[in-house]
Amino acid sequence: MNTAATTTPFTRYEKAIIAMLAFIQFTVILDFMVLSPLGAQLMIELNITTAQFGWVVSAYAFSAGIAGLLTAGFADRFDRKKMLLFFYSGFVLGTLLCGIAPDYHFLLIARIVTGIFGGVIGSIGFAIITDLFAFQMRGRVMGVVQSAFAASQVLGIPVGLYLANTLGWHSPFLLIVGVSVLVGLAIVIYMKPVNAHLKLKSERNPFQHLLHTVSRPSYLRGFASTTLLATGGFMMMPFGSAFAIYNLGISQAELPLIYMVTGVSAIIIGPLSGKLSDKIGKFPMFLYASLWGMAVVMVYCNLGVTPLWQIMVINVLLFAGISARMVSSSALVSGVPDPQDRGAYMGINSSVQQISGGIASMIAGLIVVQSKDGSLGRYDVLGYIVAATMAITIVMMYSINKYVARKQAAEAAKGSQVTGGQPVTAR
Repeated sequence: MNTAATTTPFTRYEKAIIAMLAFIQFTVILDFMVLSPLGAQLMIELNITTAQFGWVVSAYAFSAGIAGLLTAGFADRFDRKKMLLFFYSGFVLGTLLCGIAPDYHFLLIARIVTGIFGGVIGSIGFAIITDLFAFQMRGRVMGVVQSAFAASQVLGIPVGLYLANTLGWHSPFLLIVGVSVLVGLAIVIYMKPVNAHLKLKSERNPFQHLLHTVSRPSYLRGFASTTLLATGGFMMMPFGSAFAIYNLGISQAELPLIYMVTGVSAIIIGPLSGKLSDKIGKFPMFLYASLWGMAVVMVYCNLGVTPLWQIMVINVLLFAGISARMVSSSALVSGVPDPQDRGAYMGINSSVQQISGGIASMIAGLIVVQSKDGSLGRYDVLGYIVAATMAITIVMMYSINKYVARKQAAEAAKGSQVTGGQPVTAR
């Protein structure tokens, strides 16, 4: 481990890059996650079933997955800043369509449009991080950027729920549009071109580049682990609000408070887990977080009517494990692709994640059943499935960790330690 890399402070420009990528993640994640707490309201106002709501969630995932595959071959052929701005603009358009959707079918189409563009943004952001920051620093970077997941809980979801309860379910999407426009302008003005990877461009055409990326055994291991990582989250997330309201006995008014308390804790835990990932190792952190998550998931999914304070505590413990898993796995997997393949790898990885999540959401919609009183049945089955995927993923991430360690050692032996590409600024 490079101790200097894990303790070196970020420059002012590096901090700005991290902040912009975090805000981008905030808007994209919020756009997806806001559907979960709105689930109970949407199923009533649009008169749709749990299976139809599962399609609303999975439509984004499937379109995002397809878009990622189609663009992966071109991902390493353009300045990453330009790619980011193009897809972010399309994401804003799709979110605007969600904000004016009059019925279920229009909303379904709007989610497809949003997914086509929004699903690629995360992979571009991770490629930028991998290009600009050393492997030994990526835990800290991922910890901050992925704290956007928690920030969407603290700031976005409570505000979104409040707006939805007072102004209607369209209003959260319109709020996201407003914030996204400001973030996009900041990228245009302040971010420098990210094009060092163009010097490494191969002679392969986009199709050959895509085929090369999906056929490498070391890359396939990463894609396989992502499949299972996505399965767990997407299975529980779509029906989280309905489970809390109808099974745990939480009122609609109390729901924003749960998200806020959980999010505040996750904002603190995210950066801390990133620092720990760099200090003790990405895989050890992932292992501990997974074991923790397995235990809490099985407890949570078997709860009945529960006092509010206990639900808050359990949610904090649950998202602590989720945040630590996300940060450590993202930092570890970033060491798999070669510099000239990073854009394609991240794009395909994002596609695998979205498609797997979409399938998981559909399966969850078929497993979970809603009784006449609104309560959800067989939610405990989802918990057991999620715990099983966590156990299998530990084994798969162990293999990836071994590969990355060998790769780091081999390049260090050649006198060219892996640095994640050109540094952002001279140090």
